[in-house]
Amino acid sequence: MSAAPPSPAAGLRAALQNRTARVGVIGLGYVGLPLLDAFVNAGFKTLGFDTDRAKVDALLDGRSYIKHVPGAKIARWLREDAFEPTDDFDRLAEPDVLLICVPTPLTDARDPDLSYVEGSARAIARALRPGQLVALESTTYPGTTRDVLLPILAESGLAAGDDYFLAYSPEREDPGNPDYTAAGIPKVVGGLDELSGELACLLYESAVVQVIPVGSPEVAEACKILENTYRAVNIALVNELKVLLDRMHVDVWEVIDAAKTKPFGFQAFYPGPGLGGHCIPIDPFYLTWLARRQGLNTRFIELAGEVNTSMPEYVVGKVVTALNDATKPVRGSKICVLGLAYKKNVDDHRESPSFELLHRLDELGAELSYHDPHVPRMPRGKRNYPDPPDLVSETLTPEFLATQDCVLIATDHAAVDYEAVVKHAPLVVDTRGATRGLEARGNVVKA
Repeated sequence: MSAAPPSPAAGLRAALQNRTARVGVIGLGYVGLPLLDAFVNAGFKTLGFDTDRAKVDALLDGRSYIKHVPGAKIARWLREDAFEPTDDFDRLAEPDVLLICVPTPLTDARDPDLSYVEGSARAIARALRPGQLVALESTTYPGTTRDVLLPILAESGLAAGDDYFLAYSPEREDPGNPDYTAAGIPKVVGGLDELSGELACLLYESAVVQVIPVGSPEVAEACKILENTYRAVNIALVNELKVLLDRMHVDVWEVIDAAKTKPFGFQAFYPGPGLGGHCIPIDPFYLTWLARRQGLNTRFIELAGEVNTSMPEYVVGKVVTALNDATKPVRGSKICVLGLAYKKNVDDHRESPSFELLHRLDELGAELSYHDPHVPRMPRGKRNYPDPPDLVSETLTPEFLATQDCVLIATDHAAVDYEAVVKHAPLVVDTRGATRGLEARGNVVKA
C-alpha cells in the first residue's frame, strides 16, 4: 500500500527548506527585479512575469532597464538557468511561490487604483493549485489582502490556509542605495492565518537578512503605510520651514546640519522641489482614502500632502522672480532642468517633480532643455507631462551652460560638476542645496 501524498503545506515546506521551490515574481520593475536577485542568490530557481513584452524581450537578451540591476547580472541568471522571464500568465501554476510586485498608483481623484493587483489576482485564480504560496508585496492600504485579494483567489475553488497560502510582505526598496539591497533589508511578514505566516516567513528567511513576523496582513500593510507617511510628513515639515526661512534669509540646509548634531530625538530630512518615487507621493493618500471610508479625517497627513504638492509651484515662482531680477521674462528664456530622476544617482523617474516643473515652465513659454546622466532621453507618457518635447540629455559644457538663462537644479546627482555649473551658467536656481559653498559668485538662488 503506497504512502499518502504529503499535504499541500508539508510539500511546500519541504520545497522551501530544500530550496527546490520555484519562486515566481509578477511585475519585473524596480521591486520585482531586485527581489529576484535576492532569491537567485539564495539558490532558488525563478520565473518572472510581466505584461510588457518589451521588458521580457530585454531580459531574455540579458539587457536591463534598471541601472542598479545590471544586464551582466541578468545574463548570468539566464546562463545558470536560474531565471526565466515570460509574459505567458498561463504558466502561473508552475512556481511554488507567487510574489505580486505590481504598481498601486492613484486615480485622478487620488483614490487607490488596485487594478494591477486585481488583474494579477484573477490571473493567479485561473491557475492556482494546491501547495502554492501567494504573497502581495505592492504597497497598499490595510485590508487589501483580506478584502480584495482573498475573494478573487477564492474563485479558484481552493481554500486559503488549507490548499494554498496567503500573506502580505511589503517591499522596502530604496533604489540606488548600495548599503541596502533587497536581501539586506528586514522583511515584515503577515500571514492570513498562522500556517500561511509560517510558510511565508520560511520563504523570506532563505533570502533576506531578517524576517519580522506580525499577527496579520493588516499589520504588515499598515506598517508600510506608516513608514512612508512618516517620511512624507517630515519632508513636508522641512519644505514648509524652507519657505519661512527663505523669507528670513536663513539657510535651511545649514539649520538642518546644525540640528542633526543632536545625538537623540532628531532625524534629518531635507527639502526639495516636491516628492517623487512610487511610494512617498502616493501612499499617504491611500491612508487618507481609508480614513474617509471609516468616517474620519487625517488632517495632519492631508496638510503634509498639500505642502509637498505645492513645492513645484513655489520653485517655479522662485525661477520667475530670479529671471525677473535679471530683467528677463520666462517666455523665451532658455532653462535647463538639471535632473529628471526623482532622487540622486538613480535612473528612477517615477512621479518625479521634475516633470511638473517642466510642465509649468513649458506653459509659461520657456525654451526647455535638461541634463540627467542617468536618463538619456526624455520619457514619454508622464501623467503630469504627457506630451513633452523629444529631448535628449544635454552635455554640460561651458559653452552650453553659458547659453542658458537659468539652470534649475531639481536633482542633485553626484556625477555633476556643480562648481562648473555655477561658474559658467548666468543664473542657477538650486532646490537641493547642491551648490552650498559656491554662492560667492552671486548667481545662485536657493529654492
